[in-house]
Amino acid sequence: MISEHLSVLSGARLFRGLSESDIEALLRCLESRVASYPRNECVAIEGEPLTSVGIVLCGTLTIYKENAAGNQVVLNVLRPGDMFGETAAFVSSPKWPATIRAESASGVLHLPPDRLIEQCQRLCPWHKALLKNLLGAVSERALLLNQKVKYLTMKSIRGKLSAYLLDLYKKTGSRDLVLPLNRNQMADFLNVSRPSMSREMCRMRDEGIIDFHLSNVRILDPERLLEGH
Repeated sequence: MISEHLSVLSGARLFRGLSESDIEALLRCLESRVASYPRNECVAIEGEPLTSVGIVLCGTLTIYKENAAGNQVVLNVLRPGDMFGETAAFVSSPKWPATIRAESASGVLHLPPDRLIEQCQRLCPWHKALLKNLLGAVSERALLLNQKVKYLTMKSIRGKLSAYLLDLYKKTGSRDLVLPLNRNQMADFLNVSRPSMSREMCRMRDEGIIDFHLSNVRILDPERLLEGH
């Protein structure tokens, strides 16, 4: 079953620099397992013991938390190749910091945390690269969390939208963006109401700053977008 997902895993951050044959051998050494989840099933529940680091093989997962009012706040959306659980897996008595739900029928590769960091008894040459990639992934996740805090601390909806679009622009290097989140998820991610966000996007379109259709957004005036940041 792993063989059909090797092309996805070879693009995952954890296996950067490894060939598909190396990954296949490494997964046997790591005692990995694959699990399938139907739409809307929880892959992990906040507060429960964390026993594995996961990599999405297919489908889409949403990471979310509930606020005091019982509303869901989307923290991230995971797609094939994305990893989760690595930031909390190595603390004392690790627990899931948020709930993870399958937004569509999904497959997940589960990896035992201890096997990721312990010295390999077989002296496999891939473990050093694996550990380096794991540390890199944890560092990148910390930067993403700081980015999320940046959005939440901004007071205006335009400021949040501008910052989010600018970050996507910097990441892709293109003014033509495909939003990774749908409108509801994006509103939850930025901690704003969807109607208010939609109105602000329409105003930005009317002012010639952006144009959009469904999940496609074109940045027309990066300078003015920066002013709204």
